[in-house]
Amino acid sequence: MKLHEIVKNTETYVAERFPVEKMSYSAMVEKKEVPVHRVSWAYYMGGLALYFFSVQVVTGLLLLFYYQPTVSDAHASVEFITEHVPGGALVRNMHAWASSLMIGAVMIHLLTSFAMKAFAKPREITWVTGVMLLGITFALGFTGYLLPWHQVAVNATKIGLQSIEEVGQYLPGAMAEWPRIVKEIIQGEAAVGQATLSRFFALHVIILPLSIIGVLGMHLLSVQLHGMSKGIDGTPTRHEKFFPTFFMKDLSVWGVAFIILFVISLTIPFESLYSYPLFEPFNSKGSTPDGIKPEWYFYFIYYPLELLPYWVILVGSGLLGAILMGTPWIFKNTSRKTLQILAILAAIYLVVMTVFGEQIYHMFKA
Repeated sequence: MKLHEIVKNTETYVAERFPVEKMSYSAMVEKKEVPVHRVSWAYYMGGLALYFFSVQVVTGLLLLFYYQPTVSDAHASVEFITEHVPGGALVRNMHAWASSLMIGAVMIHLLTSFAMKAFAKPREITWVTGVMLLGITFALGFTGYLLPWHQVAVNATKIGLQSIEEVGQYLPGAMAEWPRIVKEIIQGEAAVGQATLSRFFALHVIILPLSIIGVLGMHLLSVQLHGMSKGIDGTPTRHEKFFPTFFMKDLSVWGVAFIILFVISLTIPFESLYSYPLFEPFNSKGSTPDGIKPEWYFYFIYYPLELLPYWVILVGSGLLGAILMGTPWIFKNTSRKTLQILAILAAIYLVVMTVFGEQIYHMFKA
């Protein structure tokens, strides 16, 4: 293929994915419609994820007024926020709950989009940026977990970083050193310490939020240009105006989400199993606490990792990532019915491992 043909094909591909002629107020607001069908509720999940991210930004900025990103003061500053700052416990709880709810909304959004074949041409970019947003969201959860600098968080982070280094033993030649180098860059020093906390703080409050805003901008632009997918059947019975009908419904969902988030954050104490307690401050000379495990949204990989050889999880994770990024092309000719079955199976697996993962682990280890 000649160079001018490659350039022409590239221009055609980009023009189909980003039809700039549709970038007008009339096309993107006045004339935009949303399909109405039995799974229309799924259209609100992307907006919910955006809303919870907004809550994360606002509450995170409030926490920054008091949080100290040093190993000597981090835990004490979080404790001060929780116990002495007026409304501090509420803000911290809202920040933590919004994190979990955001990740849950993104995961449901991804599954429903897959079931509706929302990645079909010309929405490939919409899907790929959505997968990238899921990855960044997980990274936000992982980096934020260390910031209170308590025993459980630090030891869980050590385990997570060590798992990165262990990848090297399954790679050939010079490639075997790369995981160790990556771990050292993230960790910053021989052991998890001030350099690690500083890096995680920078990632959590600057680098990852800026990344998510950039990718989110491209994702939302693609959604605006191509509109909502046609649903699980591909033939919606009717449509409704995006503005003001769907827009007002979306705002109503946000309002309900805020009330639920506020009530949960206000009424569930930090000592509760279902909240976010502040454990004892990290002590390098202290013993490693029992039962260290990550947040719930990592259970789908944590419990299989406890039961299966590491290389199996490594290969499986790599394949899953490649399949998710390549979904628009891998499942290009797959029927919506098949996609729905796959999405349901994935949802069942996630729910089972999240809710019953610990019981399954003890059953197989007994």
